[in-house]
Amino acid sequence: SWDPLGSSYTLMRFGPARAFALGARGFASRPPAVLSIQSHVCYGAAGNSAAVFPMRRLGVEVWPVNTVQFSNHTQYAEGWEGLPTPTEQIGLLAKGIERIGALGRCSAILSGYLGTEEQGGAVLDVVRRVKAANPAALYCCDPVMGHPAKGCVVPEGVQRHHAEASAASADVLCPNVLELGVMTGSEPDTPQAVVRAARALLGAGSARLVLVKHLAHAGLSPDDSFEMLLVGHEEAWHIATPLLPFGRPPVGVGDLTSALFLVGLLQVDCTLPTAPAAG
Repeated sequence: SWDPLGSSYTLMRFGPARAFALGARGFASRPPAVLSIQSHVCYGAAGNSAAVFPMRRLGVEVWPVNTVQFSNHTQYAEGWEGLPTPTEQIGLLAKGIERIGALGRCSAILSGYLGTEEQGGAVLDVVRRVKAANPAALYCCDPVMGHPAKGCVVPEGVQRHHAEASAASADVLCPNVLELGVMTGSEPDTPQAVVRAARALLGAGSARLVLVKHLAHAGLSPDDSFEMLLVGHEEAWHIATPLLPFGRPPVGVGDLTSALFLVGLLQVDCTLPTAPAAG
């Protein structure tokens, strides 16, 4: 195994995923339901456009709420068209689901790209509403903060919202290494530094797992591998896959990764790790 804070390294298999899921959620009656609050693009795959179909194919009931509707991803030099969803509509949609008696069936909330800073508060209001209806529901936050190299643009104030409110409220956080740095006020540049930063998040808020979706320059082999780290209070797991060349950096990969990770948590009959007892 690999001691993430030591000097030795042996690639560890990712499993067993059984160590990280939420409790008995079998499929005898209904599949898990996920309220997915993130962006939508008409052309391409990002946000809900990347996440909803794969989650449904894996047997999850998905209730998409779009924070924006754009013509295409913001990476295009030609620009994009479209508008953010009115902030109040996010809460109204959840209220409507609650009125028909379905909100208590929500197994998890997945949030991603925000169209405005104000939408962040609306998302957390929905999280509170869902958890009041189903205290076992999980909040998984993908704190999308923008990625200049990939042309990802987020509105002013969104980074601050994630660094403060999202970090304090989520059960599972899924940042990339740049977002992890913003949320912790650090610049992690090695796997060991990533683990330390992730554990700082775990210690400061309610999160029980941090999935660092892309280590990039902080990885063991950034030129050859796409690497991730899953960090708990006491353990950490590393996974790598060959890095494939693309003419334009692909988008929606992080959105897809967060969605599939959440599905894995929901479909396995186990509990999330908790902080070790004091003393």
